[in-house]
Amino acid sequence: MNAQAPAAALLPPLLNRERAILEFNRRVLAQARRTDVPLLERLRYITIVSSNMDEFFEVRFADALEAMRAAAGGGPQRDALRQVAADAHGLIDEQYAVLNDDITPALQREGVFIVNHAERTDAQRAWVGRVFEQQVRPLLVPVGLDPAHPFPLVANKSLNFIVQLGGTDAFGRENTIAIVKVPRALPRVFAMPRELCASGTQAFVLLTSVIRAHLQTLFPGRAVESFSQFRVTRDSDLEVDEEDVANLRQALRTGLTTRHFGLAIRLEVVRSCPEPLWRFLLDQFSLPDEALYRVNGPVNLVRLNQLIDQVDAPQLRFSPYEPAWPQAQWPRGESVFACLKRHDVLLHHPFESFEPVVQFLRDAVADPDVLAIKQTIYRTGSESVLMDLLLEAARNGKEVTVVVELKARFDEEANINWAERLEAVGAQVVYGIVGFKTHAKLLLVTRRETGGRGQPVMRRYAHLSTGNYNPRTARLYTDVGMLTSDAQLTADADGVFHQLTSLTRVPAQRALVTAPFALHRRMMSHLDEVARAARSGQPARVVVKINALTDPALIGAIVEAGQAGAQVDLIVRGACMLPPGLPGVTDRVRVRSVVGRFLEHTRVIYFRWGPGDSDEVLYLSSADWMGRNMFRRIELAWPVRDPAMRQRVIDECLVPYLHDGRDAWQQAADGRYTRVGERGPSAQVALMHLHGTVG
Repeated sequence: MNAQAPAAALLPPLLNRERAILEFNRRVLAQARRTDVPLLERLRYITIVSSNMDEFFEVRFADALEAMRAAAGGGPQRDALRQVAADAHGLIDEQYAVLNDDITPALQREGVFIVNHAERTDAQRAWVGRVFEQQVRPLLVPVGLDPAHPFPLVANKSLNFIVQLGGTDAFGRENTIAIVKVPRALPRVFAMPRELCASGTQAFVLLTSVIRAHLQTLFPGRAVESFSQFRVTRDSDLEVDEEDVANLRQALRTGLTTRHFGLAIRLEVVRSCPEPLWRFLLDQFSLPDEALYRVNGPVNLVRLNQLIDQVDAPQLRFSPYEPAWPQAQWPRGESVFACLKRHDVLLHHPFESFEPVVQFLRDAVADPDVLAIKQTIYRTGSESVLMDLLLEAARNGKEVTVVVELKARFDEEANINWAERLEAVGAQVVYGIVGFKTHAKLLLVTRRETGGRGQPVMRRYAHLSTGNYNPRTARLYTDVGMLTSDAQLTADADGVFHQLTSLTRVPAQRALVTAPFALHRRMMSHLDEVARAARSGQPARVVVKINALTDPALIGAIVEAGQAGAQVDLIVRGACMLPPGLPGVTDRVRVRSVVGRFLEHTRVIYFRWGPGDSDEVLYLSSADWMGRNMFRRIELAWPVRDPAMRQRVIDECLVPYLHDGRDAWQQAADGRYTRVGERGPSAQVALMHLHGTVG
C-alpha cells in the first residue's frame, strides 16, 4: 500500500520586505533608548539608523519606486509604497525625538553640550566667528538664482542651504532665492576650546550652526528673510550593462562620477523651513509631497559620529574589548601549515581575533614553498593589511590571483583602486562572472611539500568565512571562519577559483555547496528531508541564523516543515518576510532577531531529520536566504563535519542566541517585534567573556 501523500502546505501571505527593513531599524533605534547601553553608544545607534535609512532610500525604496512605475504605478503596489513611506516618516520622527528628548538632555547631565547660537557667550560667538572666517567661508560659494544662474547640481546626501532674500541684488533685480552648497571636506562638528567652556564641561558646535549664524555675511546688501538646511537622497545603484561593456572596471569608474546625481528620492529640510522654500525644492527635484521629510534637528545625523569621536569621556562608551588569539587551537608562533596538518582551526569573530587570518596570509607570503595564493575580495576597505600582503606576494614572484567584486555596493571605488594596484605588480585580477556578484569569502594557498618517498607534492590550505576580509569590521561584525587543509574542501575551493577565472564547468563539488548552481536546491532538499522525518514521527529540527529571509520558495519549504511537525527556529537579524505564529499555518515556526553591541552577521544552518548522528548536518555560509544570494551571486556553504567543531558552532552560534534574554526580539505574525527581556543572558556578552578580555 502506498503511503498517504502529504497535504499541501498552507502558505501565508508574505510580509512586505521594505516594511521588514524598517522594523529592523526600529530595533536598532530601540538600542538608543536602553539605559544599560553607554550614552555615546546610544548616540551611535542613532547615527547607524540614519546611515541605514540613507541606504534604504538610495537602494530599496528607489527599487520599489521603479518597480511601481514599471507596473504603471497603480493599485496595491502604490498603496503598499505609500504605507512604507508613512512608516519611514514615523521612524525618522521617532529617531529625532529620541535624540532631542533622551540623548541630548542625558549628554548635558554628563557635561557634554551642543551649543547653538542663542546659547553662546560673547567669547564663544567670537570664537565661532573666527572658525567661520578662517575655515568655512573660504569654501562656500553662494549662488543667487536667475536665468544665468540656474539651480545648481546638488550631490546625493550633500549638505546645502536654501535662502530667501529680501531687497534687490547688485544689479537692481529682485532675485529672491539663493543656494549655498557646503563642501564635504568641512568638518561637521567643532570642539570648543576648554577655556571657553564651563568648568568640567565639554562644548561642541555643529557646522550647520556655524553657517546659520553667519549666513547674512554671505549676502551683503541683502536681507536674509528665511532659510533652511536641506539634503536630497538619490537613487545610487550603479546601472552598468555588463553584457555590453568591453571593460567593466572602466565602465564602473565612469559610473561612479555620475552616481551622486541619480534620480531624487527623498528631500530633508529642517522643521522650521517655510512652506514656500520646501515647495520650491520639491519642484526642483520633481518630488511629491510624500518625499518631504521635515526633521527636528540637523538633516544628517550620521555626521554626529564626529561628535562621538571627539568627546573625552571613556565611561560613556562600551568597555574596551580585546579578542583573544585561539591559543588552544593554534599556539602562537607555530607555523600555520604545521598546525593545519593536525587539525582545522575555527575562528569566531569578533570574540576571537581576526589576526590569525592575517597571519595565515602573512605566513603564506613569507614561505618560499608557497607558490600560489588565490583570494576573493568583496568588501575590504580603502586600507587593508591583507591587500598589502597580496601586493607583497605578487612583487615576490608568487602566483597571485584575486577575484575582485567591482560591484560591491558603495565599495566600488576602493575595490577598483585595489584591482589596479594589484594588476600593476603582476597579479592576475578578474572580476567574477558577468551578471553575478562574487560574494563568497575564500582564500586558497598552494604549497610545495615533500610527500612519500621524498617526492614533491602540492598541498592546499584554505580559509573560508561567513564574513568579509576586512580587519576593521571583523571587530564589529559576528562571523565564523575556518582554516583548513581538508583535501575535499581545498580541492573544491580550487574548483571555484578555476570556474571564476576560466568560465568553464568544473567537476561536481564534494564538500562545498555553491550558488547559483546547487545551494538553493540543497537547502530545499534538506527542508524536505526534515518534513518527511516529522511526518513519520522522527526527530525533526531546523535552526537557521541568517541576516535576511525573503526567498519565497525557501519560506514555503520552512512553512511546510513546520506544518509537518518539525520545530523551526529562525534567528534573522534583519528583514524576515515569513509571518510566524499563525495558528495552524506557522505556529511551529519561531522568529527572533538579536541586536546588540556587535552586528550579527554569522550564517549558520542546522538540520536534523532523524535520531542518528548521520541524520544531522550543519553548514556555515556566506549566503543569506534571499533570491539574489541564491541565484544572482557566487556564494559558498560548507558542512562542518568534525563532531567536536560542529558542537562548538551549535554551542556558540545557535544555543546562546535561542536563549538570549537581553538583546533578542520576538517577531509576531504581523511583522512587529517585542523585546524578549531586559535582565536575561546576553549571547554576545557571554561570548565576549568566553573568548576575550573585557576592559
